[in-house]
Amino acid sequence: MTRARPGIIPCELLPETRSRISRFAESLERHAAQVGNHGLTAEEFEQSGLLRAAIEKLRGTQAAATTVKRRFMKDVMDHLTEHGEIVSWDFRGTGERYDYEIRMANKRVSIVETKGCLDGNNTNIFQRPAQADEFIIWSLCQNPGADPRRNAWSGLHTRLGAEIIHRREKVDAVILWDMVCGTVGRPCPKLAADPSRCTEIGRGRRVPPPCIYLMPRSVPDPRNNPAPPCSAVEDVSLVGALMRAFKADASDIVEVHIESRVEDATVQRRTRFVREGHEIASSQWTSIRRARA
Repeated sequence: MTRARPGIIPCELLPETRSRISRFAESLERHAAQVGNHGLTAEEFEQSGLLRAAIEKLRGTQAAATTVKRRFMKDVMDHLTEHGEIVSWDFRGTGERYDYEIRMANKRVSIVETKGCLDGNNTNIFQRPAQADEFIIWSLCQNPGADPRRNAWSGLHTRLGAEIIHRREKVDAVILWDMVCGTVGRPCPKLAADPSRCTEIGRGRRVPPPCIYLMPRSVPDPRNNPAPPCSAVEDVSLVGALMRAFKADASDIVEVHIESRVEDATVQRRTRFVREGHEIASSQWTSIRRARA
């Protein structure tokens, strides 16, 4: 049986946020015929499907928009550079499978692949480049209406855990931290408890410490490596840099222990989440349907 999920990330989709979104959607639908200069009567507007078409257009535009995400990442990378944590960084998303190549102060090469909300199929698409000393997946979920706890569980256990075992592809860490964190759309419990933990970056943007997930140090294998230990902070240079530059501490780190076994000729995996030495959540044993022993 799967045990409690909430503790794997401190924030949640608040009832008041959900209610605010629902009320606005209802108001928009109710008054949509009065918006703009479409030249239709109320009856014609309802029959035209214009509202649904406009919503679909906005959905597509929002999904494809990268400007806001790239601005957030630039602000973070510039802050790390200013504090001497990284030597240089380059955006490679237009020509490579990954998005950022970062030269750390200790000369390691950190590769970052950015994603949206982790509950989508795009989470399964990644490839660790040959030059990577460390490979990090970074979730930038710009939808305040998305449930952070569902995204974290879906991304870390349901999707990434299965892909890592099936493809034998190592991921060193996962970062869940974006431009909505700490805003009225997604209040951060860390800042509610201690406002001094915020950091100012870019043009006055105030951000909380990141949520960091350390992944297995090696790829789990049901026969030869069923329960590998997780990486430590010192193993992933970008993680250490983020912690120092953005006031993170041990409470912001979760170890994602992925275990594997063979049951009835089928590979299964279990995920345990550990914070500061205490297990805060775990999954049941789950078959990886595309993997055989």
